[in-house]
Amino acid sequence: MIELNVIRIKNAVFYAYHGVMEDEQNLGGKFEFDVDMYCDLSAAAEADSLKKTVDYEKVYAFIEKSVHAKKYYLLEALAGTIAKGLIREFHNIEKVVVRIRKPHPPVKGVVDYVEVEIMQQR
Repeated sequence: MIELNVIRIKNAVFYAYHGVMEDEQNLGGKFEFDVDMYCDLSAAAEADSLKKTVDYEKVYAFIEKSVHAKKYYLLEALAGTIAKGLIREFHNIEKVVVRIRKPHPPVKGVVDYVEVEIMQQR
């Protein structure tokens, strides 16, 4: 049985140009990301070796590249792209949860943020 542990990246912030509204696509805004990566960390804990775990600096770089690669209308599409890509690129990730927050979204009301959560499993 595989023992699943978690590595988390919390509140990675990027400025990008995602959204349905034309202003969002042109002016851009801040987006906040949390990523939970479920994997077996027992070999890494035993060997104290980066080669046996998920290099979160590479994960961060992958997220940053994905955020800036194209403009998305929906947070759901961006989160899905990131989740599928992390599973594809990092073979020791068994399950990933990607949360994206858009602070102060353009809605008719007072809202701190909207958040989308996507889970992808191997």
